[in-house]
Amino acid sequence: MTALLQLDKVSKRFGGLQAVKDLSFEVREGEIVGLIGPNGAGKSTLFNLINGVFAPDTGRITFAGTDITGEKPYRVARSGLSRTHQIVQPLTNMTVLDNCTVGACFGKENLPLARAQVAARDAIAVAGLEDRAHMLAMHLTIAGKKRLELARALAAQPKLLMLDEVLAGLNPTEVEYMIGVIRRIRDRGVTILMIEHLMQAIMSLSDRIVVLNFGQKLAEGLPGEVAQHPQVIEAYLGNPKLAEELQGSSAHV
Repeated sequence: MTALLQLDKVSKRFGGLQAVKDLSFEVREGEIVGLIGPNGAGKSTLFNLINGVFAPDTGRITFAGTDITGEKPYRVARSGLSRTHQIVQPLTNMTVLDNCTVGACFGKENLPLARAQVAARDAIAVAGLEDRAHMLAMHLTIAGKKRLELARALAAQPKLLMLDEVLAGLNPTEVEYMIGVIRRIRDRGVTILMIEHLMQAIMSLSDRIVVLNFGQKLAEGLPGEVAQHPQVIEAYLGNPKLAEELQGSSAHV
């Protein structure tokens, strides 16, 4: 498979904090790649480096064969890369349809309004929000807002979709539904890079796993290999619940 996203020795420091250090890995076309690591490992910072919120201090980020290192977020979006946020950020006084139309207008195809609404309705259908298309975003449940965040990013018609903890805060039924949505998105030809703390979910979804700890790559490989990696298990031991989930997840991959 061809590499769609490549990071080459990317680093970012905030004052005395080395958030990301000499990080290199790639995401290939058609993959779901999971990005895991303890809290503070640098995962969300990495997403912000990729989509242009922060510029790296050193290193190079290449997307679809083009150097996007330090590009503005709107230019990165235009290149075909979109993302969700860990803390959902809907346009609360706009409808679900209008939120997704905004995503389509400012996405890869730079669609005019009429075509953007078509793309928005398609993304809403994938996320299972058809019956709430004309509801104000402020009235959605947490699960509904998570789906909206995903639908708005999908409406941008990305080549690569970055998901930042889209399963966080959901009950088991909602998690199962969202897993199905993510698989349907991949089946449509969209490559996915996702951060997630629900170990069983990300291990079952991902083709490969990249593990960060203190801003550095601790391990990379198939889910079953990573779940049994001694250094990965050790990194999670500070959180007994996550360590237990990590080791338990290996039985399901």
